Amino acid sequence: IQIELAEEDDKLIFENEHQLGTKPKEIDVLIVKKDSSYAVKKNLGRIFRKYNIIEYKSPEDYLSIDDYYKVCGYAYFYKTDTVKVDIIKTEDITITFVCKNYPRKLMKHLKQNRMFNITKQEDGIYYINGDTFPVHMILTSELTEKDNFWLRNLTNDIREKATVEELFAEYDKHKDEKLYMSVMDIIVRANIEKMEEVKGMCEALLELMKDELDASRSEGMQQGIQQGVQQGIKSLIEACKSLGASFEVIENMLIEKFSITESEAEEYMQLYW
Repeated sequence: IQIELAEEDDKLIFENEHQLGTKPKEIDVLIVKKDSSYAVKKNLGRIFRKYNIIEYKSPEDYLSIDDYYKVCGYAYFYKTDTVKVDIIKTEDITITFVCKNYPRKLMKHLKQNRMFNITKQEDGIYYINGDTFPVHMILTSELTEKDNFWLRNLTNDIREKATVEELFAEYDKHKDEKLYMSVMDIIVRANIEKMEEVKGMCEALLELMKDELDASRSEGMQQGIQQGVQQGIKSLIEACKSLGASFEVIENMLIEKFSITESEAEEYMQLYW
């Protein structure tokens, strides 16, 4: 081809084996139905087919035009990255984008340039019709807490005291489950500054983690603390510190609330301060 275009090579750039990207291509989440015929009942998964690709954008990021095409590229690559030819059918793949705010530039592009039809199914859920794969977009800021409580609150913009209190109450029902512990840890870390407006937050965090602290203490400090509990306590200390509580104040609160010795409290503080 370079020979054929030799007369114009001063106007062209030739790159052999051009590398795409600087890191391995990864899908954020892949959900595969065990039974292709099963219809997912939850609103987030009603569009699902056999293979379902999820792309999650952090609350501080936005869904761009290039993001859309990148994930479509991942879907095509996933379809072809198999031992047997056409073992994964294009009609068995869906794409889901999860982001905080409505991507106006992307939606305008898809409507005007691609002539796609975009429909709002319910609060926070939009279907994009017209591409090779069924595509739907989840806007976490528009989801209702009634239907999608945890995804709705996976944000860095929690402001209401009532929302924080409800998060603690819901988490308290599932605090022994690692998935909930992980999500709660992320939410607390993302909203530490916002939570300064909520009075008694430090007390609430200590109360929330009481069982985990007791459990870890009973097993003995020398045996170490399980990873999930460790993350929870670390988040608690960081949150209280961010809220302005001093080392001594938090240490004294641990001693008072959980009836532990001063040396035990100091060990916790040294670990997570």
